[in-house]
Amino acid sequence: MDSMHPDPTPGIPPSLPDLKAQVARLEASHKEKGLPLSGRIIHVMHHLPVEIVRVVPADALEAAGSGVLSPPMTPEFKPEDAETTVESAKWRIHARTAHPALVSGIKSLSDTHDQVLVAWTGEVLIQPDSTASSQAPSNKGTFPSIASSLAAPFSGATEAPPPPPQDAPLMVFGGEFNDTDRKELKSELDRFSQAESGKDKSEKLQYIPVFLPPDVSKGHYEGFCKKTLWPLFHYLLWLDSTATVPSPDPSWLAYEKTNQTFAHAVAEVYRPGDLIICHDYHLLLAPKMIREALGQVFHPNVGWGTAHPSPSHLQANKKFDWDKNEETPLADKSKSEKLGGFLNNVGTALGQHLGALEHFHGQPTEIMIGMFMHTPWPSSEIFRCLPKRKEILDGMLGANLVSFQTYSYSRHFVSTCIRVCGYESTPGGVDANGQVTAVGYCPIGIDIKRVIHDRDQAGVIPKMQALRALYKDKKIIVGREKLDVAKGVYNKLQAFEKFLQVYPEWRNKVVLIQVTTPALSESPKLERMTAELVSQINGTYGSLDFTPVHHYHQALEKDEYFGLLSVADLALITSLRDGMNTTSMEFILCQDKTAKSPLVLSEFMGTAPSFASALQINPHDLLGVAHAINKGLSMGEQEKVERHANLLEGVLGHTSHTWAATILKQLLENVGGEHTAHQTPALDLSKFVDGYKKAKKRLLLFDYDGTLTPIVKVPAHAVPTEQTRDAIATLAEDPKNVVYLISGRDGDFLEEHWGHLKRLGMSAEHGSFVKRPGEDEFINMTESLDMSWMSEVEEIFKYYTERTTGSTIEVKKASITWHYRNSDPDFGDFQCKQCLDLLESSLAPRRPIEVLVGKKNLEVRPLAVNKGEIVRRLMYENPDADLIFCAGDDKTDEDMFRALRTIFPPGGIVDNKVVMKPPVAVTSTLEPEDVAELPDVELSIRPNDVFATAVGPPAKKTLANWHVTCPEEVVEALETILDENVIGISSV
Repeated sequence: MDSMHPDPTPGIPPSLPDLKAQVARLEASHKEKGLPLSGRIIHVMHHLPVEIVRVVPADALEAAGSGVLSPPMTPEFKPEDAETTVESAKWRIHARTAHPALVSGIKSLSDTHDQVLVAWTGEVLIQPDSTASSQAPSNKGTFPSIASSLAAPFSGATEAPPPPPQDAPLMVFGGEFNDTDRKELKSELDRFSQAESGKDKSEKLQYIPVFLPPDVSKGHYEGFCKKTLWPLFHYLLWLDSTATVPSPDPSWLAYEKTNQTFAHAVAEVYRPGDLIICHDYHLLLAPKMIREALGQVFHPNVGWGTAHPSPSHLQANKKFDWDKNEETPLADKSKSEKLGGFLNNVGTALGQHLGALEHFHGQPTEIMIGMFMHTPWPSSEIFRCLPKRKEILDGMLGANLVSFQTYSYSRHFVSTCIRVCGYESTPGGVDANGQVTAVGYCPIGIDIKRVIHDRDQAGVIPKMQALRALYKDKKIIVGREKLDVAKGVYNKLQAFEKFLQVYPEWRNKVVLIQVTTPALSESPKLERMTAELVSQINGTYGSLDFTPVHHYHQALEKDEYFGLLSVADLALITSLRDGMNTTSMEFILCQDKTAKSPLVLSEFMGTAPSFASALQINPHDLLGVAHAINKGLSMGEQEKVERHANLLEGVLGHTSHTWAATILKQLLENVGGEHTAHQTPALDLSKFVDGYKKAKKRLLLFDYDGTLTPIVKVPAHAVPTEQTRDAIATLAEDPKNVVYLISGRDGDFLEEHWGHLKRLGMSAEHGSFVKRPGEDEFINMTESLDMSWMSEVEEIFKYYTERTTGSTIEVKKASITWHYRNSDPDFGDFQCKQCLDLLESSLAPRRPIEVLVGKKNLEVRPLAVNKGEIVRRLMYENPDADLIFCAGDDKTDEDMFRALRTIFPPGGIVDNKVVMKPPVAVTSTLEPEDVAELPDVELSIRPNDVFATAVGPPAKKTLANWHVTCPEEVVEALETILDENVIGISSV
């Protein structure tokens, strides 16, 4: 069951100065505790916040145009002189107008941190030198301005974009440039950064271009991003697509390649202590790939190890050929080298290749990665339709923090990780097999200062006056979106038509001015349907001198746009699904100087939770939208003022600057030692081998499921491999070894798979039955115990099995287990908690039982019997053993580790001998007079020769003093001590 903290009461976040102070305190605290912070942030985003033009001689244009793919995309606003422009003989670079909130938020952090932006160059344009202009290139679909059309009647129809002019610049991709061009471009970007930030702050903002081949960049963005991910995240599910997708999907391969290229670009500029923040759905694989590029290794059932990055980590680990976009892997390692990678000395990272990375000042450095999703996150039932769902989730969970626009999006993400991958939720996020990723949310806002500046420009007032004169005595409803299905423009027009139908008194008194810009994945069908609906509404409710709908499929000048928002009597935003919506916030700021007009806002917007005072609507409910429009147009002045005040508070409280500071704060709150579990060191293989060689008698104890074999959904399928059988058999045959399997399995299962090994001891059902080496029968440790409780527990388990699809009951001789691994994850966890509560409240107080929560199961066993007692018994029976190796993976095995820790407490004197009294597991099967005759025994073993080893990630909470990551590593460790040299010494 999802165990995330509930959504806190919505409210205005701390002020920007408060947030910066909190960030400073967190950084100071981390530094005091030894976490090196460089004071630098690396932002990984899809597109550089600049437009790049490559100027070539006119006679070379034909050759340069060989890489032309398509005309440039239409921006949201008409091109205008950029604030910062850098020109040289070959390059012209100026700021982009796209994603102003994101860029503004990032740049705001430059006040306190150095920043690096790693991003794709974008569509680099080639212009002939004779026609080059310092302004941005012309764009397709750009219509005459609204102001220039005021004297002419509005047709209200959508026209097809005209063809680009003959002298329009040609578009190529950065991947086509040679090394010289790339170096020159990087130099020009440095000049641009200096011009933008000031020469004295040249290190504050650095641009690192990522070069992608044309086919890769197109397959990534126009392919997988826009044709697969974008529809999925907006609940569209590719319904309009009838094309057959090949396997493997080329667009997915391009997506992988792009993310990998970004990861290597980050690795080239990374310094220990940098904070890395990845942005949006274009780079969902990047967090995991960045870790891998920096030397960390991910095990599918474990999590991440700790890297030791250094300036030479790429040369030591992997070399990336930028020209060929190919990765050259490390040379094959020998078996001992590979094994040393994950069973190294204390403090060595999980999965780290020996010699692959150098140490940074001799200390392991935490790699700190955050990710922010600017788009919505769908429900798990939608996301699970994605073919590459697990790869994407695992990629995202490579981050320390994943943050979203709203709390509901974050809950959807956690639910998706639970249902699709089977991971566990925690109060703060997701536990992916021991690697905990925090999940948070923070709504992004707009750059208040910039919007107010644009709103108050002198050119805005004439546009307002012209619009008011044109629509004298008319109410103006305004909307601006991309012409995309998810933006709900068609629904808006349908709702407006319903409004005119239901409220005839508003006919000839209201106009809807709808501005759209072409989406990347333009849909001729949607354009046609929109144009037809506009014509239908105007034909039905218009006249010769009045047109109710004015649709402009074009980019606007900023003065026109802010003038339109300022004079509007109502803003109507009906997105079917969206993350941030800048229009709603800009409308609120513009209305602060005018009429305080109301906002009608889709409840499916990421900004909706922050704008409770808006008239929130379901865009699919056309009649409901019509009622909201009427309410907004009829609203009294006092209510307008009150609603506007609340909306304005939300805009001013959630700005792009507070968003950036909050994300930084959230990331800092989820890195560092105090936010991770105790790091159990990896098993020191050399120390273990050395102790094994020297020992005269060894006690080797193994759990079964999850320790010698992987955990599987069907318990009967967990059979040992031939490699595992051979290793255990060889160990058991050594006369110096006492080898036991201590399992929760019943005796029949253990006999079936291990009974042929006569020198192997076995303990079944968590210590309820024991068979000594060389004996044929199990000793029933529960023979003298009251076991009548089993029928009661079975009845309770049957009750929950009938009500939990996929659950089963396993009845053993001395215990009973309810399994729900094949049930719905959330419901199974919920039912487990209910059943646990019933057992602990009604049965456990009056019966000698212990209730144990395991991995997707609930087990009830006798109170006096557990694996820990069996370990005590074996130590008592073998006091001359001078080495103990005890391995286990789950909560029942913690009883073994607890027993060892009790006998050999941490901090004890190493050379002190331990005297042990007869344990319960020995005395419980004897008569009282026999117990009295049992002596205390002195143990030969010393604390340094106890290898209590947990199977799992280093962050796993355990009482063990060592760890290995998976069953395969347990077996490989055993094979290491069974090589020729060790066997030779052991046989002496």
